Amino acid sequence: MTAYAVAHMRQVRMGPQIVEYLHRIDATLEPFGGRFLVHGGNLEVIENDWPGNLIIIEFPDRRQMRRWYDSPAYQAILALRTDNSRSDVVFADGVEHPHKATDVLG
Repeated sequence: MTAYAVAHMRQVRMGPQIVEYLHRIDATLEPFGGRFLVHGGNLEVIENDWPGNLIIIEFPDRRQMRRWYDSPAYQAILALRTDNSRSDVVFADGVEHPHKATDVLG
């Protein structure tokens, strides 16, 4: 089942370390089938506040996503982001189609 790494980047200090992180992250995703679906951009906030940026990275499944995050290549650049930003990051599974909202009621 498709899985997603979702980040809400609340504050980012744009400097040499974040620039290096951005230059290197794509190469860490490729071996695990990861690809950006949303990477910042123009958000239209329609309820409450959303300070910062949204990032969504798609993976073939949770195993590949976890392998990417734990990989030596990603771990080597992780501090470039965490030391220079304040963000919330979650891993989420996609849903099987067709899916209805009531499916979560079980």
